[in-house]
Amino acid sequence: MAKKEKAQAAAGEAKPAGKMKLIILIVVVVLLAVGLSVGATLFFLGKSDTDKEAEPAAAAAPAVPVKQPAIYEELVPAFVVNFTHQGRARYMQVSVALQSRDQVALDALKVHMPVLRNRLVMLFSSQDFDALLTPVGKDMLRQQATASVQELAQKETGKTVVEQVLFTNLVLQ
Repeated sequence: MAKKEKAQAAAGEAKPAGKMKLIILIVVVVLLAVGLSVGATLFFLGKSDTDKEAEPAAAAAPAVPVKQPAIYEELVPAFVVNFTHQGRARYMQVSVALQSRDQVALDALKVHMPVLRNRLVMLFSSQDFDALLTPVGKDMLRQQATASVQELAQKETGKTVVEQVLFTNLVLQ
């Protein structure tokens, strides 16, 4: 019996040592795999010699102009237009804001505000009531208003001052 106990004790000691070697081997393989993946990532995504040569050329090129912050000009009072739909009088009230990025050009356009307001009133009053009830119809009207204002700005100031026309309030009755 003593021989069996000694054999089991020797086998029991050998098994944990074998398991320990297996665990160490697995840890080493995982660390090696992680190290290789990090190295490969740095190699493929790192800067190469051609990128270093391109940097001075890019620095010598003129800088792209930075986009200026938006400036909003509310057109007050709000536009109120009437039109007839199926024999009934309908009304539309629209509050409009102009988005621009050039204050000087926007001030130059303000001189022509009566013409601009006239164009927008004529545009708004020529719309179909049913079309304005849908979001697509409202967006189409906004795009038409933007095109009309940009056309006037191009004609009077020589550049499209207004980036877009925004409806801050639109009521249909």
